[in-house]
Amino acid sequence: MCPAAGVRDYLAEWDSVKVTLRGEIGDAAYRSWLRPITLRDVRDGVVRLGLPTRFMRDWVATHYGERIKSLWGAENPAIRSIEIVVGNATRPPTDSPTPCAPADMDELGAQLDTRYTFNNFVVDKTNEFAYAAARRVAEAETVSFNPLFLYGGVGLSKTHLMHAIAWHIREHNPSRRVLYLSAEKFMYRFIRALRSQDTMSFKEQVRSVDVLMVDDVQFIAGKEATQKEFFHTLETMIDQGRQVVISADKPPPDLRGIKDRLRSRLNSGLVASIQATTYELRLSILAFKAEQMGATVPQKVMEFLAHKIASNVRELEGALNRVVAHAQLVGRAITLETTQEVLHNLLKASDRRITIEEIQKRVAEHFNIKLAEMSSARRSRQVARPRQIAMYLAKQLTSRSLPEIGRKFGGRAPTTVMHAVKKVEELKGADQNFAEDVELLRRMLQS
Repeated sequence: MCPAAGVRDYLAEWDSVKVTLRGEIGDAAYRSWLRPITLRDVRDGVVRLGLPTRFMRDWVATHYGERIKSLWGAENPAIRSIEIVVGNATRPPTDSPTPCAPADMDELGAQLDTRYTFNNFVVDKTNEFAYAAARRVAEAETVSFNPLFLYGGVGLSKTHLMHAIAWHIREHNPSRRVLYLSAEKFMYRFIRALRSQDTMSFKEQVRSVDVLMVDDVQFIAGKEATQKEFFHTLETMIDQGRQVVISADKPPPDLRGIKDRLRSRLNSGLVASIQATTYELRLSILAFKAEQMGATVPQKVMEFLAHKIASNVRELEGALNRVVAHAQLVGRAITLETTQEVLHNLLKASDRRITIEEIQKRVAEHFNIKLAEMSSARRSRQVARPRQIAMYLAKQLTSRSLPEIGRKFGGRAPTTVMHAVKKVEELKGADQNFAEDVELLRRMLQS
C-alpha cells in the first residue's frame, strides 16, 4: 500500500527519526525491528505505522514506541501520538521513499513480505544455484533463460527467493513493473473475469508487466481452463521478452495433473531446485536470525534446534523467535533447559515416530476393510491394494527394514514388500486419483 499524497509530506520526518534510532540501537536491531516499518497514515496528529506481523508490532510498540513518539515530536510538535498496526505495505523496506506500484497491480497481486530479501537469505550448497539464478533475474534487464522455475519442498524458501526478486527490482529499477501472485489467486482472478465477461482486462493486467511471478503452480493441477489461460500468458510474455518466474513443489516433469504442453513450457527455461536443508545451513540460518534480532543465543541451543527441527526453515525460524521472545519478555537467559520448556509441544511433535501399526489402522479405516486383513492371506483386489499401500507407506514413513515390515504383514517375504512398493509407485504415476489417495494418507499420518 503506497502512502497517500498527504502522508508523503511526513516521509522526510520519518526518515530523520529512523536515522536517529539506527544510531541509538545499532544496525542489527534496526534491521530486525525498525527497517520493516512502513508509514501508513498521519491524521489529526496521530501517526500510524505498519508492521507485517502481530509479534513484531507488539515488540516494537513495547520497546520503541515511546522513543519514536519522542523523536517525532521533536521533528514536528503537531505529532501527538504513535499508533503501530499490523499490515504489510508493498513499499520495499528501504531507508528512502520509492515510487509506488500502479494501483491495479497492487490490487491484483499479493503483498510482499518485508523480511524476504536477498540480504536475509542464507546461502549454501543446497540452494546456491537457485539463489544465483534468482539474483540474475533481479539484477539484469534480460537473461538467457525464461521462465525461471524454482522448486523444492514446503518451507525451503522458494517464496523467500521470489519476494527477494520483487523487492530488489522495486528498489533498484522501480520503472520495471513486477506482479507477484500465487497460482491460486491467478485462478480466482481469471474465474472472476470469466464470470464478469471481462477477460480482456485480466489479460492486459497480467501480460503488461515486465516480470510476472507465480507461486505454487502445482495448485492449478487439474484446472484445465486456468491451465490454458496460464499457458497462453506464458507464451505471450516469453515471446515479448518479458520475464516469468514460477515456483512449485516438484520439477515440471513430476507435476501431476498439468497438461503436457504447459509442463513442456515450464521445463523450457532454467529449472533450479532448492534441496532439503543441511545441518550446517540450519545452524547458519539460526546464527543469522539471532544476529538480526540482536539476541545472544548460546551455541548449544542453536545446535540443539538445528538437530531437532530439520524439515522446515519457517518452523526453524519460528522456534527461534519463540525462544528469544520468551527470554526477553520474562527476563530470563536463553538456556537449553528453557528452550526445551518453551518448545515442548513443537519438539514433541517433531519427535513423534509413526508406527507400522498406526499405518495399518489408518489405511484399513480409509478403505473400509478390517484391520486383520493387513495380515491375512486374502488376495482379492479390495484387500490386496490397501495392503500394498500400507506396505509402501511403512517403507516411506518408518525406518523399518523390509524383513521387519514383512513380518508385520503376516510374515510376508521382503520381496513381497518390495513388489508392493514398486506397484504403488507405478500406480501413482498412472492414476492421479490413486496418487491423491496415497498422498492424503501420508499427510494424515504425518499431521
